[in-house]
Amino acid sequence: MNHTKHLQKGEVIFHEGNPSDYAYIVQSGSVEILEQTLRGQKLLGVLGENEIFGEMGLIDGLPRSATARAKQDTLIHVLTPRTFGKLVRGKPEALLPILRILTNRLRETLESTKLENSFPCTDRHSAVQRFQVGANKPEQ
Repeated sequence: MNHTKHLQKGEVIFHEGNPSDYAYIVQSGSVEILEQTLRGQKLLGVLGENEIFGEMGLIDGLPRSATARAKQDTLIHVLTPRTFGKLVRGKPEALLPILRILTNRLRETLESTKLENSFPCTDRHSAVQRFQVGANKPEQ
């Protein structure tokens, strides 16, 4: 781990779409992971002590898939690609916790997808229409 960084509540660590240059480990405090949607930002999760984030970009080199922001005053460890690579080559067993995290995230995504797809397309469309009609009714 190269260095630590102190963050103030609300401070953005990286934005969705930014280059993936570092991974981070929460030492204290908490970090919100947010996704930009048409309706604004959607909270994907909150990470606490000893949880890693930003690692996907160090693995696949793609831009950030979400925004990370300090939920409160937070202290994070910053991992450079070089440090991450040394860790992987020198202690491959250190990847096990990261693989567990990625596996859990994949399972959550699959469960969410199952829930979304548990209704036939026509039922989903009908439910959305009912919701939109109900949302547009004036309050009485």
